[in-house]
Amino acid sequence: MKPKTINVITLGCSKNLVDSEVLLKQFESNNFEITYDNFQEYSDITVINTCGFINDAKEESIDTIVDFIEAKKQGKIQELYVIGCLSERYKEQLEKEIPEVDKYFGVTNIKDIVENIDADYKKELVGERFLTTPKHYAYLKISEGCDRTCSFCAIPLIRGKHKSKQFDAVIAEAKYMVKQGVKELILIAQDLSYYGVDLYQKQRLPELVEALSEIEGVEWIRIHYTYPNNFPKDLLRVMHEKSNVCSYLDIALQHVSDNVLSVMKRNITKQQTYELIADFKKQVPGINLRTTLLVGHPGETEQDFNELIDFVKEVRFDRLGVFTYSDEENTYAADNYSDDLSQEIKQERADKIMDIQQQISLELNQQKIGKHLKIVIDKIDGDFYIGRTEFDSPEVDNEVVVPLENNDLEIGKFYNAEIIDAEDYDLIAKIVS
Repeated sequence: MKPKTINVITLGCSKNLVDSEVLLKQFESNNFEITYDNFQEYSDITVINTCGFINDAKEESIDTIVDFIEAKKQGKIQELYVIGCLSERYKEQLEKEIPEVDKYFGVTNIKDIVENIDADYKKELVGERFLTTPKHYAYLKISEGCDRTCSFCAIPLIRGKHKSKQFDAVIAEAKYMVKQGVKELILIAQDLSYYGVDLYQKQRLPELVEALSEIEGVEWIRIHYTYPNNFPKDLLRVMHEKSNVCSYLDIALQHVSDNVLSVMKRNITKQQTYELIADFKKQVPGINLRTTLLVGHPGETEQDFNELIDFVKEVRFDRLGVFTYSDEENTYAADNYSDDLSQEIKQERADKIMDIQQQISLELNQQKIGKHLKIVIDKIDGDFYIGRTEFDSPEVDNEVVVPLENNDLEIGKFYNAEIIDAEDYDLIAKIVS
C-alpha cells in the first residue's frame, strides 16, 4: 500500500520553521512520504503553519489557506490542517469563517496534530528534526514565549510566557544537528537575552553559547533576537574569546527617542541605548550589528522621528530593517493609544530610514574591497555561487557573489575570499584559498 503524502507549508519566521521541522520528523518516522513548502504539486494531506504577527503576515496566511481550500475542492488534496500563530490567536473566528479546514491547532500542539492524523507521536524523537535548511546551517530555538510587555507586540498573547529549554537538551539538539552535517548554528527565540531566568534564576545565554562553541564541528554560532534591556554582558566576552562565535549580533532596538521608548514600554532610555552600543563595539572590535526599528508608533512626533534618523546616521548599523506600526488586537498600544498617523506617513518614514541605510550599507561594503574574508557557500544561482560572511545571516542579510567560471566550489564549504567589488547589499569576491 502506497504511503500517504504530507506537505507542510511554513509561513513567517525561523521559529515557525523549527516547529515545522519537528513536525516533519514525526511524520517521517511514521512512514509518510513528506514534502515541504510545495505550492505546486499537491499531497494527500497539507498542514499550513501560519504567522499572525502583523497584518501583512495575517493576510498572507489567510490567502494561503484559501488557495489550499480551492485545491481541496478540486480534489488535489484530501485533508487540510492549519497550525501556528494565526490559529492560536484566532481559532474560534477561523473555525466559523473558514470551516472548510479539517481542523485548527495552536502553536504547541505537535502531539495533538500527529495523533489527529492517525500517526504515533514518538517521544524518543524529542530534539530531532527533519532539517529543511541547506544541510550546513540550522536554526536552534532555545526558548519559547516572552515575558516582556512591549506595548505594540502580540507575541506574549500568542506564544505565552517565556519558557527556556533545558540547558542539556539544547546541547544535545545541537550535537544531533552537527551529526547531520550542520556547521552553523543560528540561535533563535522570542528573546534570547532572557534564556535561563525561568529555569535557573539567572541569565545563562553566555554560558550556553560558550558550551556550544566547544562542540567539535561547529564552525559558526550566530546570535539572533536579543533584547537591549538587561542585556547579558558576559556574552560579549564569549564573542570576543571564541573564534567560532560570529562577531554578529541581532538586537531589536525599535526606537531611540525617550518619548517613544517610554510609550513602547521598552524599559530603556536613549542614553542607555547609546552606551550599550558603545559597549558592544568596545568589547567586540569589528562587531556587526543588525537591528529592527518600528516607525509610526502612537505618540511618535516629527521630532522623535528626526532623533531616530540622527541615531541611524550616527551608529551606522551594518544591517537594519524597518516595520511600520499597526494596531494588534489586545495589545497595550491598541487598547490605550490612538493610532493617529496615516499609513502614508508611516511608510514615508520607513522609506526615509531605508534610503539612509542603503547608502550606509554601500559605504560599509565598499570599505571591505581588497579585504580577505572567510565565506560559506550557500547555493548556486544562475552563473554565480552565493555565499555569506560571518557578518551575514541567511535570507535576511548581505550575500557574497562568486562567478561560477574558473571555480569548483562545494555547497556548505568554507573558503577564503578576496572582496573585489561591492554593491548596496552584495559583495563580489574571488576565491583565494
